[in-house]
Amino acid sequence: MKMMLKGFLFFAALLCFGMTEAQTVSGTVSDNQGPLPGATVVVKGTATGTTADFDGNYSISASAGDVLVFSYVGYTAQEITVGNQSTINVVLELGNVLEEVVITGYGSQQQKEITSAVVSVDEESFNKGAINDASQLLQGKVAGLQIYNRGGNPNAGAVIRLRGLSTIGANASPLVVIDGVIGASLNNVDPSDIESINVLKDASAAAIYGSRGSSGVILVTTKSGKAGATQISYNGQFSTSGILNQIDYMSPEEFVAAGGRDLGSKTDWIDEVTRDAFTQIHNLSAAGGNGSTSYRISANIRDAEGILLNNGFEQFNTRLNFSTRALNDKLKINFNTSFTQRDQQNGFNEALRYATLYNPTAPVLAANAPYAFNGAQFGGYFETLGLFDSYNPVSIIKQNINNGERRELNYGVDLAYSVNDNLTAYFRSAVQTTDYANRLYYRTTSLWNGGADSPVRKGSAQFYENNFDFQLNEAYATWRKSYDNMNIAVTGGYSYQKENYNEVYFSLGDFPGDQIDYIDAIEYSQDLLNAGQISANSARNPDTEIEAYFARLNMTIADNIYLNASVRREGSTKLGADNRWGTFPAVGLGADLNSFLGLEGVQQLKARASYGVTGNLPGSYGLSQEIRGWSWGGDGAAGGSTGLLRAANPNLKWEEKAELNFGIDLTMDRFSATLDIYQQTSKDFIINRIVDAAVYGFDRRFENAGQLSSDGIELALNYDVTDNYTTGIVLSRNTVVLDEYVQDADKFGNLGAPGQNDTFVTRVKVGEEIGQIWGPVWDGTVTDGSQNFVDVNGDGQLVVGQNNALDENVDFDVLGSGIPDLELGWSNQITLGKYTVNAFFRGAFGHSLVNTFRAFYEPRVGSQKSYNYINTELANDAIKNANFSSLYVEKADFFKLDNLTVSRPITDNVNLSLNVQNAFVITNYTGSDPEPALFDLLDGNPLAPGIDRRNSYYSARSFTLGVNINF
Repeated sequence: MKMMLKGFLFFAALLCFGMTEAQTVSGTVSDNQGPLPGATVVVKGTATGTTADFDGNYSISASAGDVLVFSYVGYTAQEITVGNQSTINVVLELGNVLEEVVITGYGSQQQKEITSAVVSVDEESFNKGAINDASQLLQGKVAGLQIYNRGGNPNAGAVIRLRGLSTIGANASPLVVIDGVIGASLNNVDPSDIESINVLKDASAAAIYGSRGSSGVILVTTKSGKAGATQISYNGQFSTSGILNQIDYMSPEEFVAAGGRDLGSKTDWIDEVTRDAFTQIHNLSAAGGNGSTSYRISANIRDAEGILLNNGFEQFNTRLNFSTRALNDKLKINFNTSFTQRDQQNGFNEALRYATLYNPTAPVLAANAPYAFNGAQFGGYFETLGLFDSYNPVSIIKQNINNGERRELNYGVDLAYSVNDNLTAYFRSAVQTTDYANRLYYRTTSLWNGGADSPVRKGSAQFYENNFDFQLNEAYATWRKSYDNMNIAVTGGYSYQKENYNEVYFSLGDFPGDQIDYIDAIEYSQDLLNAGQISANSARNPDTEIEAYFARLNMTIADNIYLNASVRREGSTKLGADNRWGTFPAVGLGADLNSFLGLEGVQQLKARASYGVTGNLPGSYGLSQEIRGWSWGGDGAAGGSTGLLRAANPNLKWEEKAELNFGIDLTMDRFSATLDIYQQTSKDFIINRIVDAAVYGFDRRFENAGQLSSDGIELALNYDVTDNYTTGIVLSRNTVVLDEYVQDADKFGNLGAPGQNDTFVTRVKVGEEIGQIWGPVWDGTVTDGSQNFVDVNGDGQLVVGQNNALDENVDFDVLGSGIPDLELGWSNQITLGKYTVNAFFRGAFGHSLVNTFRAFYEPRVGSQKSYNYINTELANDAIKNANFSSLYVEKADFFKLDNLTVSRPITDNVNLSLNVQNAFVITNYTGSDPEPALFDLLDGNPLAPGIDRRNSYYSARSFTLGVNINF
């Protein structure tokens, strides 16, 4: 209801703003040779536009304060303010994309001057449709940038990796910088407010950010206003989504025929806990300015449903960017602020798991039970009592509560003072605060985690809150000088950042009934009368500080040789007191070979090489310090003592990554190509490891250990095939090898219960690639219901026990890799009259997934006749025992039409679009989603990729109607 009211307010605002007066402007678009048919004329900052006809003529509706943008492939765009003109004729000149300015760390450079691996993606190239996570705008668009959000959970953030895994003990995601603010949150920027995103891929580009650039850097620039009449723009999206693919399991008839226990009903449990989800997005913005002052303000409302019941969020976001000048225009002042309020239903992914395995002949409600059943005890729902790990999924999703609330606020000011023609001083100050609260409630009538069958203690309420505060202050200056044959820019500055984090958790239960949601009346908990039942924890880190000094040199010689060098000296209180400072240098050199070769039709053929060192910080605080715990005395109130739980390490230091990158950039009139080849080494990971207690007082402490090396190749090709068709493809490949570790080999990825505890399905081994899926090899035969395995080492003795998984003589083998060998993105834009079609394809090849649903529930285990069976094309009815093997590891190569958009203008001020996400997927994987699992969903372990866990969210296909109205 709240969201409907907000929607009506948006509509009322549209009616009020819809009275802006417009006029018809017409003219011709040509070059020095004649008309340019198909040239584009757009009202800047809107989707209102038209194309010139065969004779170069155009006509468009625009207001006096509007700015018209005239563009054509291969030509420099022109911008002209309408004013009182009714006729505007434009002559375009051949352009040069090499002059485009690209934002880098603490400044910008022309595209031709960049010597490192930097990619810029503008709004026109973003993925379209109902995008709720800003990172998904880039999915598949940048070679080497992995963005995966397995399934369709609207509350789940995407996994982001740049050039593979570069750490095992710190943050593996790229550093995010929004409008210059280091470490800002992508959660607090609405995708509709983003103008462009630049990705700093190699260490040379990222080293200017020092300690947190090891996993790459993503620079986000939000939209700002321009001087001129106020422009009002509304964007609305209305989307519906449903399950794209689900795991094959037995129907009630098949289940009974296979010997399953027949309870008399026919229930599609997946259908019972899912829905056709609806999402609506509303964005209203106003931008304009006068003289040296400009502004843009926006408001965004999102009401997103997940395909799982009671899963989704309602979000309100607003952003202001304000800019002005003072002191005779020498001082430029930029102020920006953003606020996000998000109320989310987290739901329970476990409902999808139990919907897949629950008896398909069981009824939903107790009233339909095949025998006498006390339904009131379980909230009116039927339960298969006495079974291990068997719960009614509808009861799980409808009886229990898992809700969160997040608030984020940031504000900042940027000052730029022009001291003289050569020197500009900059100052930036920003503050960000994030609050999150979660309420988790299991009813007294819920068998799953609520203890409905318990004779004494029923129901549970859990509360969790955290707060994160962040402050940034930076001051730097840039000096520029041009000589006869050389341009120089020198930047130097200081950065100070402070963070603070605290959290609190408590839980209690044993509620008197189910009359109300006792999470709102916890004073009735019987735990308050019984000592030892209430659980409570809290934590706060001291202020964590990062202090840095940095400098950079950019030099251009003869307009064809380019040199970039930087250094950052940085210290952090997260590290040991004796080792807090690190130095991160970088250098890059490039040359335009075409200035020497003079190749016809080539604008630039640039060869470049760069080297840089970056660092990485641990995500947790106080790892270098000792931890002590309190042990109470016998009476629980006195006589306690403290004991050491972790030893201190005053020498704990930065993780470091060194990277060497070679690149080639080719630019022609209609074709461009970029090739990057890189090699990187990461070392000194921050790992909690076993040490000598006699030396350190306890047998565990955090130390620097381990090394990874990786290499890769990235290729990006773009071709304007015709004036109406543009295509581009990005390809990337990356391999990561474990060079050093705390032990020679280790195993991860425990499958768990039922029946496969201590069954680890991934392995790491020094000298070999990360991502190995490890286990016995099925030989294709079955004896007495059990798989027969291959004698891998050929010694005549079959050793396949999990206790021997790391032994030299074990008959295990690498069954696949959780990491893709090749990733692909293919963009296509076609103009057909007034219609524009954007089709984006994406694929990943060479990776495998452990299909855990199959591993647990595909064997026809005689004692499990009350659980449904997975029934894929790979099922073997002769297998009666559940044992993990190569049978349950599947190649998960896929190629999909990820995003298809068709749009056209209805009037000069209205544009409509239709979008499909996940239109189709080509794959042989029998699970729900073939996209790579880059870490273990259970514990976040990046050394255990390739496991498709049973609580994974199902993937979804969505259809979106979009409307853009400009006033």
